[in-house]
Amino acid sequence: MSSHLNTFFGALSDPTRRAVLERLVAGPASVSDLAAPHDMALPTFMRHLGVLESAGLVRSIKKGRVRMCHIEAAPLLEAQGWLAWQRKVWEDRMED
Repeated sequence: MSSHLNTFFGALSDPTRRAVLERLVAGPASVSDLAAPHDMALPTFMRHLGVLESAGLVRSIKKGRVRMCHIEAAPLLEAQGWLAWQRKVWEDRMED
């Protein structure tokens, strides 16, 4: 498995980070909007956001005093391809 996929799946291993991605599917959001539903200090939330950015799943852009976050599809597509390949491998094994 490539290091990109390791980083991707590591980023998805936390429920807070998965919730952020689920929210961003609806469209861009500010860091404060993303952090609001989570019961944690902002610096802790920012570490979660940093993991998502390092994995390439989230891109953030500062507009004035507001940092807006957007979801990125490329890592999701790479993981989807790997999962499809794994599914085929396991289906072939089950047929034997």
